[in-house]
Amino acid sequence: MCVPPATIDLSTQANIDQVETTHLHFNWIVDFENQNLHGSVVLDLTTLVDNVDKVVLDTSYLYIKSVSLGKENLKFRLAERYASLGSALTIDLPAVEKAGTNFQLKIDYATTEKCTAVQFLKPEQTLGGKHPYLFSQSEPIHGRAMIPCQDSPSVKVTYSASVTSHLPVVMSALQTGIDEDVDAGNGLKTYHFSQKTTIPSYLIAIAVGNLVGKEIGPRSTVWCEPEMIEQAAWEFAETESFIATGEALLTPYEWGRYDLLVLPPSFPYGGMENPCLTFVTPTLLAGDRSAVNVIAHEISHSWMGNLVTTNAWKHYWLNEGWTVFIERKILGRLNGEPTRQFEALSGLKALQESVDLFGKDSLKTVLNPDLRNGADPDDFFSKVPYEKGFNFLYHIEKVVGGPSIFEPYMKAYVEHFASTSISTQDWKDFLFDYMEKKHGQQMVEKLNTIDFDTWINKPGMPPVDPKFDTTLADACFDLAKRWDSARNTDNLSSFSAKDIENFSAGQKIVFLEKLTDTEPLPHHFIEKMDQLYNFTPNHNADLRLRWQQLCLMTSYEPIYPEVVKFVTEQGRMKFVRPLYRLLHQAKNGAQLAVDTYLQHKSFYHPIAAQLIEKDIGLVKSMY
Repeated sequence: MCVPPATIDLSTQANIDQVETTHLHFNWIVDFENQNLHGSVVLDLTTLVDNVDKVVLDTSYLYIKSVSLGKENLKFRLAERYASLGSALTIDLPAVEKAGTNFQLKIDYATTEKCTAVQFLKPEQTLGGKHPYLFSQSEPIHGRAMIPCQDSPSVKVTYSASVTSHLPVVMSALQTGIDEDVDAGNGLKTYHFSQKTTIPSYLIAIAVGNLVGKEIGPRSTVWCEPEMIEQAAWEFAETESFIATGEALLTPYEWGRYDLLVLPPSFPYGGMENPCLTFVTPTLLAGDRSAVNVIAHEISHSWMGNLVTTNAWKHYWLNEGWTVFIERKILGRLNGEPTRQFEALSGLKALQESVDLFGKDSLKTVLNPDLRNGADPDDFFSKVPYEKGFNFLYHIEKVVGGPSIFEPYMKAYVEHFASTSISTQDWKDFLFDYMEKKHGQQMVEKLNTIDFDTWINKPGMPPVDPKFDTTLADACFDLAKRWDSARNTDNLSSFSAKDIENFSAGQKIVFLEKLTDTEPLPHHFIEKMDQLYNFTPNHNADLRLRWQQLCLMTSYEPIYPEVVKFVTEQGRMKFVRPLYRLLHQAKNGAQLAVDTYLQHKSFYHPIAAQLIEKDIGLVKSMY
């Protein structure tokens, strides 16, 4: 067993205080028959201290064949697994006497069937049904299941890759060429990639399948299976406007391309901000562009998270809180400030639900959580870093005097920390330093009125009421209040389909969210609402979630088949986890939840599967 060293990042076992990786090069073969990636990785390393005699890397369920330094094979040993952090790979070196010495290690290895970073899909699990598919998902600490590496966001590297496959390959890098072995006649091609901007290991990503691309902007292509290419291209046609607005708010977009990959339905997230190639869920294909706000979020990661990165998962809010803040700035610029306020209201509701789920005193609701003793960062995944982080920044913006003062600071923040990894203390120090230099001691005094310790280190909801503008939400709140009040008279005659005919998809969702704050509605209310508003057949995934939540909270059994259908046709954790939990809690729903999950377990991404099992009691969570 290898316990993590006392470093800034408690989620790595690598000796990042002694050696630093600067570049990775992969030579991979995609093996669909054996469901693995095999080949080698070459690590460019630099010693940080004198007298380094070993390199310790993170791994998880990898098969390590050999390690070499030039022509010399090196001794190595793989430790027993330590909690969620995997097995440390210790490589013995000839003593390196001087700090600043550069050297290369080559590791021949393969992923295994227990790999949590790569999901292999059979042809029948894809949309086209004819070809297999694979995709990776490494955030937060699953990169070590695909690559023996220093799997810490504090280490940022460039990378290159040569990947051999009989199906098209895309990666979180720019493609530099394709070689085809015509003489072999086996249909194999080798795809070459290069990522010249430094990134942490969790952003190294790959997907392989029957992929086609279509241009949707001057620097954007959407990739997916051919069966959905036209729908995807239409849905994401406004991508360039999001990029350009982000540039106007911050700094020039420096990644070259902003492509999108629409993944098969089992992808567990709404989007993953892999550089040059954002991975997105097909649940965004609502047919009316009502769900594309996720693209504004992932584009914002190009600056917040990808360019300026947290140096440990304890400070994850620096990635996500900032990204939500910029996402809503973009939406406000494009659609007006009331839209930003409306989105913030909805986010506050989601934050309250996370706090209610964990408990207001739970350490999982702390902005800077404690990740000691091998804690799994996945167990802390919730809306807390996103929405509590957003509210923190929103509050600071108000205290310092509004956007005219705060927006120049945002740009300076990105310029100052670009291509680095930072902590919450780094962020706070720069905030005070910038505000004092630009606006004097009076601004520092304003900042000192903020209770930073409570915001950052204490559990529960934000310590201040954000007082968001409710202009776009008032009609939703009023309609929800009418339905809630109607239970007193049991008279539903005043409701009609016209109630929501002018509502946007977002307003319908907020209406349903507000009703989940009330006592569960009687079953005949639910039935009448569906007759009038036609919620059950709606294709907007967020609306389906809220409607099904409302029904499950009152154990409305006619919705159970729709819930089963929804949680088995897609694997996005935002949807499947709360619905599995509520179905498990509903009357006559517990066994149905367990049976449904067990029957479809192989459909879900390994990360999602692990968490769903905890949600419905199949596995006990340690935290």
